[in-house]
Amino acid sequence: MKRYLIFAAIGPFIGGFLLLLATTYQSGYWTETHGGEVAKLFAVFAKSLQYNYLFGIVPALMFGAIDDILMHVRSISAVVRMLLVGVIAFVAAALTYASHGPDSGLAQFVIYGLVGFVPGVISSWAAHKYAEELQAPATSAR
Repeated sequence: MKRYLIFAAIGPFIGGFLLLLATTYQSGYWTETHGGEVAKLFAVFAKSLQYNYLFGIVPALMFGAIDDILMHVRSISAVVRMLLVGVIAFVAAALTYASHGPDSGLAQFVIYGLVGFVPGVISSWAAHKYAEELQAPATSAR
């Protein structure tokens, strides 16, 4: 249960911020930037945070379920599991966001793919670090 709470808390927060950064970069907002512009970016992020959770909680929980399934496969290490969750989230986010708008191409695919990859890997790492219970070694009954 902790795993899903970690994914639900971290995923929409980081993913929403990265999506805001990606859209502002794609719009050309970062060509002439100063401190006031950065402050506006964080103000917009604070105002849109509720919508990040509204629209991002279901995908975050889906990636948490994928992480939970992969955790039960003993032949997959934690690092490989984190990368698999990140790659699946990368593909899902890139296919969801990158095909919209006038710009298309590899750069847009990668930028929007990172919107899924980064929160997926960070959430999977946090779940590995804080949600997995240490199993005591099995003792044989004689």
